[in-house]
Amino acid sequence: MHNRSRTFGRVAALDAHRPAFCRPTEFEIAAGWVHGVLPMSPPPETPLSPRAALEAAILPTVVAGHCMVSFSGGRDSSAVLALATHLARREGVPLPVPVTEVFHGVESTDEARWQRLVIEHLGIRDWIRLPVDRDGDLVGDAAAASLLRRGLLSLPALHTKDALLSAARGGTMLTGEGGDEVLGARRITPLTLMLRMRRPLSRRLVRACAMSGAPAPVRRAVVRSELRRTGDRAWMNPEAARTHRKLLAADEAAEPLPWHQAVWWLKHRRAVHLGLRDYALIAAEHDVDLRHPLLDDGFLAALAHSGGRWGFAGRTALMRILFADLLPDELLRRSSKASFDRAYMSDATREFARSWDGLGVDPTLVDVATLRAGWLSDRPAAVTGLLLQSAWLATRTETVPGRPR
Repeated sequence: MHNRSRTFGRVAALDAHRPAFCRPTEFEIAAGWVHGVLPMSPPPETPLSPRAALEAAILPTVVAGHCMVSFSGGRDSSAVLALATHLARREGVPLPVPVTEVFHGVESTDEARWQRLVIEHLGIRDWIRLPVDRDGDLVGDAAAASLLRRGLLSLPALHTKDALLSAARGGTMLTGEGGDEVLGARRITPLTLMLRMRRPLSRRLVRACAMSGAPAPVRRAVVRSELRRTGDRAWMNPEAARTHRKLLAADEAAEPLPWHQAVWWLKHRRAVHLGLRDYALIAAEHDVDLRHPLLDDGFLAALAHSGGRWGFAGRTALMRILFADLLPDELLRRSSKASFDRAYMSDATREFARSWDGLGVDPTLVDVATLRAGWLSDRPAAVTGLLLQSAWLATRTETVPGRPR
């Protein structure tokens, strides 16, 4: 424990010379999650439709020029790219340029078919593809340089984003961040589906409806039970894991039932707020104006007012409402999704784990043997990324330029 504290003390000594990054606590490092919800005021009134509000969020960046889009081929980044391209053609300005991180040899990240589908459908010619390889690992070459320069951040994957942001230097980069949450199912969605369905209800939907309308204490208990059943946070010591389950269940149970309140509530989760702040600070180092249109306040407000109490009949239905004129329905209704766990924890992680002696993590919170076994396995959990980077930093404290010895 004292070694871990010394590491954090040395990192803190440099903070006066760094941007105000959000530093995770010992418990957040162990859990791989930032718990809590920020105070929330009602969304502002807006006369705009969700589509018009999203266009308003994207248009200034497109017109300003040198607009890049972080593009993976997933539904969210595809939607942002499609709308930005549509607006550029409408305004007669240069098209935005998609920038794609390519993880060679990691099958779970392969979105090449979907990427080509979108690029060809939109008629885009300029497309930057950045080979990531070892630089994608959370303790790979790029992340290592960032860790030594910046210290731990709230989101470990941010340490791998320098190359992506460098491609947009002096301009703007749009992302599809937040799409899964904002456009996806919310607490009330099962009830909305039940009311709108014209066929017999499945047992699964009935159970989901019961959960949606249950009092908060019941929903907290169900979330805790499910997390325990699935072996969530197996690397944490039992008491620490129970605390995590309690905190996470409280956050989940805090989601409002009305759809318009829930979609506005999403951006007020501390994990979202702190992650976006750190991402923006790194982007500023590259002279990049980083924008997340799907989390724009104006868009969220318009979406909330449009959806009302009951919202929409799921993610695909909302994607079609917003983007049916811009993208093939095959993409709008897709259910598959890339996974980056193996890309973030690849050869560099395994090399480090083989010789790691437990330094840099709190043994009162973490079972070192279980954690190391996970890093060496075929299915490492990227949610342990903060622990990995904390452990790596603890072994490198004496080599950090300017750090007290």
